[in-house]
Amino acid sequence: MRSLLPSLLGDGPNDSFRAFQQEFERAFGRLGRGAASVFSELRFPALDVTEADDALEVTAELPGVNKEDVDISIVNGMLTIKGEKKSEKEDKQENAYMLERSYGSFSRSIPLPFELGTSEVDASFKDGVLKIRIPRPPEAKQEARKIEIKSS
Repeated sequence: MRSLLPSLLGDGPNDSFRAFQQEFERAFGRLGRGAASVFSELRFPALDVTEADDALEVTAELPGVNKEDVDISIVNGMLTIKGEKKSEKEDKQENAYMLERSYGSFSRSIPLPFELGTSEVDASFKDGVLKIRIPRPPEAKQEARKIEIKSS
């Protein structure tokens, strides 16, 4: 004997409620995935920070961001990179027109391991990659010291 419960809940092949529910979940699932990726991409852009003897170098991946929409500042020993990403996608078809716009801002701050001297800070932007070079003042240069490991 077959259970009536699945058919009452709309488990049949022609169930319009089930089709609506699946379409709803598919549409909002796409939206959720899109929002999550945009959020993480914009709010927390990937940064690489490398420290050399003479400078600190910061590289930020900012795909889809224009140079004019990026602001770099150093205040009280804190480097801040912030900006805005704007995107617009237009799709024209014979009987349909779709326009999608997305906007989002981002900001990342990192403390500098030294006080900024009077040296120039260099920044360049190419193909969605921001590179910042902060020269280390002479008084902040550290010499490596070898530490002896003792046997116990």
